[in-house]
Amino acid sequence: MGAMTTQIMAQQPQQPQPQQQSVQPPQQQRQQMKPEETEDWSRRPAIVTPGKYGAPPSDAIILYGGPQDIVNWVHENGSAPVKWTADSALTVVPRTGGIKTTRSFGNCQLHVEWRTPSVVSGTSQGRGNSGIFLMGLYELQVLDSYNNETYYNGQAGSIYKQHIPLVNASLGPGVWQTYDIVFTAPKFQTNGELLKPAYFTVFHNGVLILNNVSLRGPTEYIGIPVYKAHESKLPISLQEHGNPVSFRNIWVRELE
Repeated sequence: MGAMTTQIMAQQPQQPQPQQQSVQPPQQQRQQMKPEETEDWSRRPAIVTPGKYGAPPSDAIILYGGPQDIVNWVHENGSAPVKWTADSALTVVPRTGGIKTTRSFGNCQLHVEWRTPSVVSGTSQGRGNSGIFLMGLYELQVLDSYNNETYYNGQAGSIYKQHIPLVNASLGPGVWQTYDIVFTAPKFQTNGELLKPAYFTVFHNGVLILNNVSLRGPTEYIGIPVYKAHESKLPISLQEHGNPVSFRNIWVRELE
């Protein structure tokens, strides 16, 4: 039995061994490529002329640069006229309601200069309080946070009740400050379910304070944020919170 098995095995043809492919190391592959093979000529960047620091670039949409631009804003209810003071700056008139842009925006770069009152009144959330709402829903807090203690996800530069800023870059009361914001709007599936959350990157007075943070949903004063499907573009809002906060040099660049 053993001898017969040996004979049968000897008669079976030999199976060809698979040939090993020669894989070139990355360094050798790079040496064989031409430089132009990794050049991308698919999209020529548009030419944009930068403004001096804080001034709008050539492709910006001016939302407020002076009293002539009040036409870009309406009362938050959409019908009543704006009742804020509108001269070289937009200044909150307490108990008149917030305002919003007449135009809607989604993904954008937004520049806003703001100033809390030089005469300090109140403490914590009662001191120089306002807010910038992207899409009227997602709030970047405005507050006098110079030597003013409050809950940290409610201080200046916070995504209100969601994200604490990396640092407190606040200047003193009555001093003009800047926010430079990159906002990515949320995306929803056709059935209304969230596909991608909103994101913020923010520089406060030139200092990075929020680095591509994702939001849990629209701003809520009480409770946990929950996304609800909405339009891909909505107005930008400025909050009236009872304090005469001022805004100026507001411009926006739409992003893809």
